[in-house]
Amino acid sequence: MARKQRFPFLVGSQWTAQQQTLGWRHFRVVTRKNQGKLVFAELVAACDEQVRFWVNAEALRDRDLWQPGWQPLQAIAAAETAESD
Repeated sequence: MARKQRFPFLVGSQWTAQQQTLGWRHFRVVTRKNQGKLVFAELVAACDEQVRFWVNAEALRDRDLWQPGWQPLQAIAAAETAESD
């Protein structure tokens, strides 16, 4: 019986960084890499294909760092304002 793949829908998924990362907030996953029990995702900035980096896919589950989908920047700013009050 085949083992269940971790993060099966990783490639093609979209993410919003809670903090600017390399100058950008919106990224998409273009490649995945399995290394032993770890899964890594290559993220590319939505507005600049030259900005790319690898991240442990487990880090994408941390809502303090990443939100699934592309969140509107106004919503991010409103959440940051609410936290500082």
